[in-house]
Amino acid sequence: MADRFARTADRLAAHQDTRAVALADLVRTFVAPQGDERALDAGTGAGALAFALAPLVREVVGLDLVPELLALARARATAFGNVELVEGDATALPFADASFDLTATLRTLHHAARPELIVAELTRVTRPGGRVLVVDQLGAADPLHAIAVDRFEQARDPTHTRLLPEIDLRHLFEANGLALLRERHDDESRELGAYLDLAGCEGPAREAALALAPEGQDVYAARLGWYLLERR
Repeated sequence: MADRFARTADRLAAHQDTRAVALADLVRTFVAPQGDERALDAGTGAGALAFALAPLVREVVGLDLVPELLALARARATAFGNVELVEGDATALPFADASFDLTATLRTLHHAARPELIVAELTRVTRPGGRVLVVDQLGAADPLHAIAVDRFEQARDPTHTRLLPEIDLRHLFEANGLALLRERHDDESRELGAYLDLAGCEGPAREAALALAPEGQDVYAARLGWYLLERR
């Protein structure tokens, strides 16, 4: 996984920059922090969510496994005075229990072989009464459709594991004692060529991905789920 993200770090960061203002606006209205929180962005990549949170909270720690992405995040973090970036694994967070007021992860669960560990770790390091934000692309409720989409995503990006349908996410939240405060769903239209470029999908791998593209269309429709939860 790390090798793939290292190869595409620059284009991922550039893509992040084009969406930074929209993400910041959405985080402000959806999460609505109080302003004094210590926050964690697990799987921060080039820092997209950490930087969206930074003006809204006391401090943010961004964690990622990929040094190349963290280097790009550190270069961008100079615009903020309250962001710390550390190398680490979201499935085994190097932080004490209940050490954050707000924890979050953005578009990371579908890259993890065991996404339940990420949710469990976010819960562990969040104080009782604190908030957990989970954002990821949702898997289809229809199992056959879900399998087809996952095959396409894996051909495009070998780090992809599986998109979780909403019911699986809700079970994970319940298993960790997380109470849902609010949710939203956003539909994204992705132009296939640009989407494949973003993953560095070229040559035979690109041809294979195109052959598996959902419905064989030039535009790929995806649904993103946002969940703000409270740790009981």
